[in-house]
Amino acid sequence: MDDVMRKIEELSNQADAELAQVSAAAELEQYRIKFLGASGLLKAAMKWLGQVQREQKPAIGQKLNALKERVTAAFEARKAGLSASSREEVIDVTEPGRRPQRGGRHLLMQVTDELTELFGRMGFSVAEGPEVEDEFHNFGALNIGPKHPARDPADNFYLSSSGGGLWLLRAQTSTVQIRVMERQKPPIRIVSPGRVYRPDTVDATHLFMFQQLEALVVDKNVSMIDLKSTIQQFVGAYFGSQARLRFRPSFFPFTEPSAEVDIWFEDKKRWIELGGCGMVHPNVFKAVGIDPEEYSGWAFGFGIERIAMRKYAIPDIRLFVENDVRFLRQF
Repeated sequence: MDDVMRKIEELSNQADAELAQVSAAAELEQYRIKFLGASGLLKAAMKWLGQVQREQKPAIGQKLNALKERVTAAFEARKAGLSASSREEVIDVTEPGRRPQRGGRHLLMQVTDELTELFGRMGFSVAEGPEVEDEFHNFGALNIGPKHPARDPADNFYLSSSGGGLWLLRAQTSTVQIRVMERQKPPIRIVSPGRVYRPDTVDATHLFMFQQLEALVVDKNVSMIDLKSTIQQFVGAYFGSQARLRFRPSFFPFTEPSAEVDIWFEDKKRWIELGGCGMVHPNVFKAVGIDPEEYSGWAFGFGIERIAMRKYAIPDIRLFVENDVRFLRQF
């Protein structure tokens, strides 16, 4: 019996020593096969029961079972430790690959590109200007006098004054028209897309930051007929010949005569304003050094969000800025 007990002790020490040397999952599996497998050392040790007398068998059996339980518990603990410290990623090359997610241009940028491309085919070039403007370009040159209510701080985003004048986030892209006319003499035929800022109450059709597309034509003998026909051509080309629009008399300081342009939204069953238009006011020409007796011109400013809403049947303007990928992925 003493010889068998000695062999059990040696097997226990061997199992402990070899387990301490295991440092990888593959080595641990080899350890399991050697000691705990169907043909392992612990299974073979059960044959030692035949080497002891009958009355000694229960004690030897208990010793062998206790050894197996202890080695099994140590094996499981080592297995858990290896999994936590160094997880080995197993790549199944037979699985289908994951298609990479691709980004895309925002719907408003897509619509802006479509609009500038359309007007490019109609002979317009694209002009851009700063979003932070001075009072002259945002108001004065547009025939908006010092006491005009459009200058009210409640209707604009004013910034700190600099050099004796006020600066603000531009309220319309008409400021780009002024800058173009300052540096370029007629004929002029441009569109200017960009962001504008007004402290409007946010609802289904209004935002305090939105996109505008302005157009300006200056030449000799330009008339209101040219303005109306250009808008009709644009609406027909972009929305289809079935699109309905209307012109309503209006007033703007920088155009005379002036009109509002509305387009019919079938899903809302109502007219929604696209923007304003009109003949460039003579005072605007004088502010930029163009002779109003020799030249005339027209301009319009349309909301790009509202164009996109009509084009793609979008019910709420706020969807453009909520960054919901479920909405954005549709376009």
